[in-house]
Amino acid sequence: MTTKKTDENYPLHGLRVLDFSRVLAGPFAGRMLSDLGADVVKIEPPDGDVTRLWGRDIAGLPGYYHQQNAGKRNICMNLRAPGAVDLVKDLVAKTDIVIENYRPDVMPRLGLGYDTLKAVNPALIMLSISGFGQGGPESHRPAYAPIIHAEAGLMQRQANRGDIAVTDLPLSLADTNASLHGLIGLLSAVIMRQRTGKGQHIDIAMIDATFATDDQVQYAMENAEETAPLPNDVWRTGAGSILLSADFRFLWIQLTTLMGIDDPTTKATPLLEKIAIRRSIVSEYMLGLNSWEKVESDMQTMNLAWGKVREPEDVINQPTLIARGAIVEVDDRTGGSRPLTQSPYRFSSASSGVRGPAPHRGEHNIEVLADWLGFDQARCELLISSGALQHDDSRLNA
Repeated sequence: MTTKKTDENYPLHGLRVLDFSRVLAGPFAGRMLSDLGADVVKIEPPDGDVTRLWGRDIAGLPGYYHQQNAGKRNICMNLRAPGAVDLVKDLVAKTDIVIENYRPDVMPRLGLGYDTLKAVNPALIMLSISGFGQGGPESHRPAYAPIIHAEAGLMQRQANRGDIAVTDLPLSLADTNASLHGLIGLLSAVIMRQRTGKGQHIDIAMIDATFATDDQVQYAMENAEETAPLPNDVWRTGAGSILLSADFRFLWIQLTTLMGIDDPTTKATPLLEKIAIRRSIVSEYMLGLNSWEKVESDMQTMNLAWGKVREPEDVINQPTLIARGAIVEVDDRTGGSRPLTQSPYRFSSASSGVRGPAPHRGEHNIEVLADWLGFDQARCELLISSGALQHDDSRLNA
């Protein structure tokens, strides 16, 4: 099964991408490039991307893998088999972008480092994402997002501010930050190549990307945590829990000036007692908001930003996500459909969006080699017999 073909109305139509990455930091960038119209071919090893083990399995495509690789084509290749490296070089000669997120020494050891590939295609743009970057004192260290969350101080900050035990974040922030910064780097390099004709090697370290994107790190660098705003509060209303993005002091002013709340404290009331009394009054007030309509009305009157604290499974009912089509149903390859996150890009006069389900291992071996290199069936069969090309026998016939 192939993905939907793009046309010139997609911003990245005609751009060819080889995606050697796995898990999240690289695949997410590849997924966004695909949604924007690039022909993204995932080069997957025979043992598969580990995310094929995560999420609900439908037609041999688990949900996590499906989300990050939807719309791509797939070549399953054993890079250590005879002819495999030469095949990659043939593909690189025809590609615009290579994405990889191995440790920095892996691609060179395979004979596929940037200098080697640049000799094949001087206009090549290569994105390398790793935990600690190229050529540094910790470049050798393997890293997943939680490692960076720990090293960048995010986990301890969360514990300090919430007065809770140290624990990881509930999303892979370091991966997606690196992926999105990598995407910006790639598109910047594409624009520069139009001007200069030269390719580029982009070195993105997950720890750099996380650090650069951390809007709270200034307090840590200048030892000024006490100057940060008061933390946002979660309040239990009669309709359910909400988060208020408001300094409690401002909330109290709004309640007493706009909503008729009386302040029983005086200037003589000790500070801690004053805070406790006022918070108790606010808590009682919030519990009196017995419908979401009343919550929204009162928050609007006080000009306060608020959010419903949703169960994760309820996010599919978030009104704006529904209205903007942020969840799209795609072919589940069993005659039905399954939900998937849609591309967040909304253009005034260009197309974007997921173009099909994620691929099986080796699903497009012959199709891509015919499209990109003009290989016929016989030449592909030689690569299959050598072990360079492989495929998922349980799902595919070629």
